[in-house]
Amino acid sequence: MHRQMCWLPKSGGDGEKILFLQTEPGQPWRPYTAFGHFAVPDYPIPGGSKGWATYQKLLKAGWTLVPSARANEFGNSSYVESRNF
Repeated sequence: MHRQMCWLPKSGGDGEKILFLQTEPGQPWRPYTAFGHFAVPDYPIPGGSKGWATYQKLLKAGWTLVPSARANEFGNSSYVESRNF
């Protein structure tokens, strides 16, 4: 099964990156918060990375981390904005 994750800047943000997920080839990258069945609550650390706890969980479950630059290759540069973070 195609399960990839990547750190991308949140839309309209200050350059801060959050975890984005892609579950099917060719699908847009979506913030981890859009996947309630995969996401876990963020650690209560001020200034901590949004999605770090989810990243750790998914990495252990066999998900693949894709470099940010590679996420933008082959037309996969689009991502769906979510206001849940």
